[in-house]
Amino acid sequence: MKSPLPLTRRSLLAAAAAAPFAGLAQVQSGAYPNRPVRWIVAYPAGGGSDFLARQLAPQLGRQLGQPLVIENRPGAAGTIGTDAAAKSAPDGYTIVTGDNGAMVFNAAMYKRLPYDPKDFVPLGFMARFPLIVAVHPGAGFDSGRQWLAEVKKSPGRYTYASPGPGSPHHLAMELLKDRTGSYIVHVPYRGTALAIQDVISGQIPMMVLDSAAGLPQIKGGKVRALAVMSPKRIAQLPDVPTLDELGVKGFDVTAWQGLFVPKGTPPDIANRLSAEMQKAIVVPGVKARLEEFGLEVAPSDGTQLAAFLDRETAFWHNLIRERKLSVD
Repeated sequence: MKSPLPLTRRSLLAAAAAAPFAGLAQVQSGAYPNRPVRWIVAYPAGGGSDFLARQLAPQLGRQLGQPLVIENRPGAAGTIGTDAAAKSAPDGYTIVTGDNGAMVFNAAMYKRLPYDPKDFVPLGFMARFPLIVAVHPGAGFDSGRQWLAEVKKSPGRYTYASPGPGSPHHLAMELLKDRTGSYIVHVPYRGTALAIQDVISGQIPMMVLDSAAGLPQIKGGKVRALAVMSPKRIAQLPDVPTLDELGVKGFDVTAWQGLFVPKGTPPDIANRLSAEMQKAIVVPGVKARLEEFGLEVAPSDGTQLAAFLDRETAFWHNLIRERKLSVD
């Protein structure tokens, strides 16, 4: 039996140089994943995006055989976390939540965006947060129909709050103003919590709320829901009409959430992540918790999400240009 080769500096360097290729070979041979997967959420802990990721991650981790570690990277309307994901290694060990803002609006709202939405491969649609027009109970609006008539006949008299420029809540109201010919003054905040507090206190009469943030306030009587921006009424608010019912035909805006990986991720890894996500999000316990929080679970694959993104981008970029909206 031959004695083992001595460990020289040269042999150690050679081994170190070969290590990344050994890891790549393991991935290519089907060993993926062999370590924890990082899930970047470009918004603060405790919000709707964070809730979705934290509810889905344990189940998805069980299916993959490795834990998913949530990393919150908030700031600048989702650009900080999304940019960090775009610049991560395309090896399947970084996934990121993408939404209307990060993957559609930001490219038109910012003159200089540090990433391009095309830097990502869509894995699939996860869920939607329905959007709701809500007002302070003492604002003088008794119904959605009366509210629409009042804001149309009084241009510039009323203000509305939003979690920030370029948010789905902001763009949804801008679309409504465009469709109805009304003018309501935008008051942007840094996040939903601050905005909704000023609506609750009566400093601002109205805002668009997503179901996750809005339902507790609506059910607690702190704000009044006047209309839903989805095509159908939502189960948690069966008596609140849609904008379509109120005469704003074809109105359909939600705050949606998809899952993405950096461009260049091997297709077999991307396909597996997509398939496992679609299975995990409809596991009864996971789905029930998400729906209780106000989400509409609607998984799809990457091809469907890519086609949806193309339609969304064409529509919203046109609106943003026409209304001369900008963050800069």
